[in-house]
Amino acid sequence: MRVALAQTDPLLGDVDHNLAVARDLTDQAADQHADLIVFPELSLNGYHLGGIGRDTSLPLDDPRLKDLSRHGPGVLAGLHEHTGLRAYNTSVYYADGAIVHAHRKLYLPNYLAWEERKHVSPGQTMRAYDLPTVAGGRAATLVCNDAWQPVLPWLGVQDGAEVFFVPTNSAASLDPEAMDTEVYWDTLLAYTAKMLQCWVVFVNRVGNENGASFWGGSRVIDPRGAVVAQAPKWEPALVTVDIDVHEARRNRRAVPLVAEARLGLVAREVHRLIDEGGDS
Repeated sequence: MRVALAQTDPLLGDVDHNLAVARDLTDQAADQHADLIVFPELSLNGYHLGGIGRDTSLPLDDPRLKDLSRHGPGVLAGLHEHTGLRAYNTSVYYADGAIVHAHRKLYLPNYLAWEERKHVSPGQTMRAYDLPTVAGGRAATLVCNDAWQPVLPWLGVQDGAEVFFVPTNSAASLDPEAMDTEVYWDTLLAYTAKMLQCWVVFVNRVGNENGASFWGGSRVIDPRGAVVAQAPKWEPALVTVDIDVHEARRNRRAVPLVAEARLGLVAREVHRLIDEGGDS
């Protein structure tokens, strides 16, 4: 499977501009025979939704989005979705003009400068899905902070995921001594790939928005935890890389770290914690 990482600098609230960038990069990815191009979180709207002052949300079945994937690679794009009742931070995989899978971000930051919970609701499902490629395979999407929740990648793997797509808006830390986000991501991505024996495709944005500076550094990590392709930091880029999705499956057969899930045990203990007053 050939994957293109589209490290972009979206303009806040300018959907037409961001769509034009997506079309151009998708054409470039098609010229490089990519099977899929992955864009960052909220690549079509920009991140700071509260700073727009108007509704720029998109429906999942917007014909402009479907058209992106009609004559070239599949497209995984990030958008502000509104259903009429609730809004979501959603990443959608399109292929051949149809929706393959839509993942609504599950864990919404609501601290420091990040106020997602004010503008969108959390999703309610975590599902892996079949890849619509010749090589086949199975994938799952984790939007930014979702990847920081250890249970979600584990659930995706137990649902058969061999590759995780992680569209992200990660900004440089204002206080690196307290928390260096780049170092955290380095550790987190390598750990997830190595311990869950899966591919991780991390696509971060670049540019400045509402006082935040986004650092890029998009990359692909193989099931042994090695970085096999990486975009530069701080500047837009398109990086294309071939991955053997089923390498994850072969690793799991050789050393079955994730085979014994004990789902019944997990279910019992989770229900016990809920009954004792935990977050349901």
